[in-house]
Amino acid sequence: MPHFVEALQREAADAVAAMREAALRARHAHARAELMRHMLTTARKVKDEPRAAAVETVVREWMDAWNLGRDDWPQIAREMTAFTEAFHDYANAPGDAQDAALRAACAALDAVLAREGTSISDEMAFRSQCAHGWWELVKPVPAGLPGRKPRPSVPQLEAGKPFWEAGCADFCR
Repeated sequence: MPHFVEALQREAADAVAAMREAALRARHAHARAELMRHMLTTARKVKDEPRAAAVETVVREWMDAWNLGRDDWPQIAREMTAFTEAFHDYANAPGDAQDAALRAACAALDAVLAREGTSISDEMAFRSQCAHGWWELVKPVPAGLPGRKPRPSVPQLEAGKPFWEAGCADFCR
């Protein structure tokens, strides 16, 4: 049987490992959920416009928020468009069929981003002006991220507060 200090060290190491795993899972889920919330909010703002114009508006807002040009990712343009069209369709008629199409479009975007070595959650966390500050505390933005730009709107950790309270900019709510 391990001695007291050894047992405490093992318990602490296990707890830290579990915290790391939980923090990474939470960051992934939260960044993904925040993008979807933003996409739906924007799609609802333009839902009465013609589909092509509405989709272009949403993609443009999305890419602007991520500091990317509309044509910066030609290899995923089809999936980006289908993903945005699915949000437009869901905003206009939120039913089970539209939800299924939205899930399928999201899965296709996930797959193409995975082939690029990234994910929806990483791109949201690394690029968006609406990123939550705590995401970077869990998984920092890579220094060599292609097209990386400063994001002064992303709140930083404040002294005396838990890291998860470093949320997003007020204009993102």
